[in-house]
Amino acid sequence: MPVEFLGIAATGDGSETTPRTTASFDRDYTLRLARAHEDHGWDRVLFAYAAGAPEPAAAAAFLASHLDRLQILLAHRPNVSYPTFAAKTFATLDRISDGRLTVHFITGGNDHEQQREGDYLTKDQRYERTREYIGIVKKAWTSREPFDHEGPHYRFADFVSDVFPVQQPRPAVSFGGSSDAAYAAGGAEADIYCLWGEPLARTAEQIERVKEAARAAGRTDVPRIQVAFRPIIAPTEELAWEKAHRTVAAIRERRASAPGAAASGAVTPENTGSRRLIEIAEAGERYDRALWTPTAAATGGAGNSNALVGTPETVAQALLDYYDLGVDILSARGYHLLDDAIDFGRYVIPIVREEVAKRDAAKAAERAARAERDRRQLIAVQA
Repeated sequence: MPVEFLGIAATGDGSETTPRTTASFDRDYTLRLARAHEDHGWDRVLFAYAAGAPEPAAAAAFLASHLDRLQILLAHRPNVSYPTFAAKTFATLDRISDGRLTVHFITGGNDHEQQREGDYLTKDQRYERTREYIGIVKKAWTSREPFDHEGPHYRFADFVSDVFPVQQPRPAVSFGGSSDAAYAAGGAEADIYCLWGEPLARTAEQIERVKEAARAAGRTDVPRIQVAFRPIIAPTEELAWEKAHRTVAAIRERRASAPGAAASGAVTPENTGSRRLIEIAEAGERYDRALWTPTAAATGGAGNSNALVGTPETVAQALLDYYDLGVDILSARGYHLLDDAIDFGRYVIPIVREEVAKRDAAKAAERAARAERDRRQLIAVQA
């Protein structure tokens, strides 16, 4: 199966290790970083969402109007928009990008973050709302006739859109989470299910949970799987590990100097995914071929935070281990956004693509040989 690479569409140059020197939305930097991805073998970039951050759909439209190939993964929280309006926004963006849009729906794993924009539902209520929301968006993308809706969270009558996506029947829907409610919602609605980087055995367990949820929802297909990492690469293993330890030191220093850091102390995350990352970090620093957890521990399990450390060859082989589990979208984001996007694209992506091509060719040859054996057996029986 083909493999795809997802990077980050940051609108400013700051990271967990580096203070921002640009505006929060810097046109030149946004375009420069995206072009680095497009020019170095990446397939798509994520426009993330955070309360107070630049509005991602507008930033994505800016990028889509300047680049011709790079695909867009747009993060969206259902609490910030009515679903019929969101469906029109997404369809318009798919038109602007000529069919390069995927939408990532975020239910929200932190009550305080959700409340910053007026969302006071409980977590379970948010998942219920997200499922309803996605269903409405899908119908608005595909229905040419007016329709009504009356559900737990939304009610309207006689809606029909006048703008439809380029992609038919619709753009793909992306979803993530590690709780039972997340598996149920994503298993039912997602075309792509997103996971944070965990050890191989635990990732395999999560993939099976997603498949079970899809079957429970009555699906005959299953979502594609995406897994996210923070690669730390260098020409030698020794240099890579020195870089990794410098990275963690920089993360800790930035967090310690952040406003309110002394008063905040250690806080247990509300969302299951972050709690899983902390649990994994507490159990050990290194897993499998190259997975390293101190970066996650240093951020309190915040988002995509487990690292893959080593030479480009080591990190590529680690990614191939996940590909062999059934992961076909690999998300990666370094700590120096521009330089790391270029280096990863130059030195890691070509190795992974070459090895995937070899695997696919071997599987095709095996299928052809099996078909030939079956044909010969059938001829022998008929004779």
